[in-house]
Amino acid sequence: MTTYFNTTIYSQLLVFQPKAIATEAESDRTLEAVEKLMACKQRTPEQTAILQLLVILVEEFENKHYPIEPASPHAILKHLMEARGIKQSDLIGIIGSKGVVSEVVNEKRAISKEQAKALGEFFYVSPALFI
Repeated sequence: MTTYFNTTIYSQLLVFQPKAIATEAESDRTLEAVEKLMACKQRTPEQTAILQLLVILVEEFENKHYPIEPASPHAILKHLMEARGIKQSDLIGIIGSKGVVSEVVNEKRAISKEQAKALGEFFYVSPALFI
């Protein structure tokens, strides 16, 4: 089934006149338009085209103004420990002695590949998170 794309309807939908987003206010207005279009149960091809364009503009703005920095292996370890109520003493014997565990948790020592593997098994996550 071929869907017909009506350029006249598309032009009428461009009342919003999308452009690169430069401010929070513009971002908010664009997000409102995205939400309205997403709420349409039977979205037309023209509405879908506008929605895709607006999403790209929002993503570009957010990536520029709110970049997500990858977490360090040590930050991931600390997060998992906190989230699961794990203390340093719980890692003794899993990744090393009391001193080694302290150095790893306090970022004074890098996490080795063996320790990453052990932490992955202990937390049931990929060891790659700790490398």
